[in-house]
Amino acid sequence: MAIRIQLDDLLWQRRMTLTELSERIDITVANLSILKTGKARAIRFSTLDAICRALDCQPGDLIQFDPEGPAPEGTGNED
Repeated sequence: MAIRIQLDDLLWQRRMTLTELSERIDITVANLSILKTGKARAIRFSTLDAICRALDCQPGDLIQFDPEGPAPEGTGNED
């Protein structure tokens, strides 16, 4: 997918673990792990808000668009 989640980088910069973030924003480690590994297909604005507040970042710090990345499935742009 052309959308990249930079959660790992932000956690490293903040010296925070996924477990610590999970406790701060009351979201399971499993769900954050799915987001962190890029396997998530969607994110709720309330989750994005909570992550940005906890990490003191902007949504653009967390979500990056990579135009060289593959198109999402089902768009008709697959190679």
